[in-house]
Amino acid sequence: MNVSFEEIGRLAVTFGSEGCQAGQVCKVSANGKVAPCADGDKLCGIVEHVRGSHAAVQVAGFAEVSITGAVGVGYVNLCANGNGGVKAGAGREYLVVSVDEHAQTCVIKL
Repeated sequence: MNVSFEEIGRLAVTFGSEGCQAGQVCKVSANGKVAPCADGDKLCGIVEHVRGSHAAVQVAGFAEVSITGAVGVGYVNLCANGNGGVKAGAGREYLVVSVDEHAQTCVIKL
């Protein structure tokens, strides 16, 4: 039996987008706008898709995100890695429920 966290508690919000791409983590950059995270930034969510000058950003629920370096399961401090994903670092604490080291992804609760 496979376990899936997909769509549990998911909440997406539309923001103005300043250079975001689908699948990358982002930060609030101005009133009602998001931008890609730089290395070490705290993230506000994960960009689901971009249409024109707007982005749908998942800000709650479980989501898969790319990782760099070693990330374990449990409560882990994560920050942006500067490449659209996350890494262990001085960011916020997130619940990591699974890690795929081969694919370099993890599932976190935003």
